[in-house]
Amino acid sequence: MTPASSLPAPTHTVLQGLAIMLFAMIILPCMDAIAKYMALYQGMSPGQVTFYRFFFQLVSTLPLLLAQGGVRALRPNRPGLNLLRGVLLAAAALLFFVSVKYMPLADVFAIYFVEPFILTCLSALVLGEKVGWRRWLAIVVGFGGAMIVIQPSFELFGLTSLLPIGCAFLFACYLLMNRALGNADSPLVMQTIAGIGGSAFMIGALAIGHGMGSVDFVPSLPNTTLGWVLVITLGTLSGYGHLLVVKAFQAAPVSILAPFHYFEIISATALGYFIFSDFPTASKWLGILIIIASGLYIIWRERRLARQKVNVE
Repeated sequence: MTPASSLPAPTHTVLQGLAIMLFAMIILPCMDAIAKYMALYQGMSPGQVTFYRFFFQLVSTLPLLLAQGGVRALRPNRPGLNLLRGVLLAAAALLFFVSVKYMPLADVFAIYFVEPFILTCLSALVLGEKVGWRRWLAIVVGFGGAMIVIQPSFELFGLTSLLPIGCAFLFACYLLMNRALGNADSPLVMQTIAGIGGSAFMIGALAIGHGMGSVDFVPSLPNTTLGWVLVITLGTLSGYGHLLVVKAFQAAPVSILAPFHYFEIISATALGYFIFSDFPTASKWLGILIIIASGLYIIWRERRLARQKVNVE
């Protein structure tokens, strides 16, 4: 019997997934900008920001879930895997938020963007999705572009400059689980349970980190009205932004959607410039163009193969 993950999705479903993914990649960097703002201007530790991200994600999605399915909706078909999704996402978010506290937003995103390459490789190795040699070549070219953008400065940031790489791997695993879970549970159930798992994980992480005396895990409440508005917005963007990502991955294969993560660079760069006055150098812009070009080629190649298959049939 052919695994569900290897079945080709209908063309109209794939295009729907691509559109949803693009919209999600435009709005999700706002969440990271809020996290950096809270750390720099509101004095809140990254660990506490990460907890609020998942707690208010849970608060924002739980009422809708209960309205649609009642209390029984809190018992997903795969509770363990959904909770694990929340833990993976919380760990990835924690590494990212610690990174943006100390580093420019654009630099963190640049290093983090090894993730689509990791994701495409994992989709081929774990899920058995077919990735032809042309897309592998485009991935290699895109990775070269990412290296131009990255330009990490270990002397300036030390081990902190490696945190986005860990974040990239964890988030790739999270996205892979979205595909592996498929339609066992609705996207809303998956996000709500992930909010529970992420919140529980961060309670433990805050307790351990604060007990060890780390300044990045100091528990606190927002001390201004703006602070409360921002952390609530952070959780809401998280809940519904990643809900869009889940729906996108249910509509189209991982290997097709992966290039759309590159468009997050544009949103992050704009936010970094307008809010924090960070702007990529000319060499980084060259790398960004290479990354986007390789991603667009992969999409074009996939659509061409789909049309050829339809014509043959």
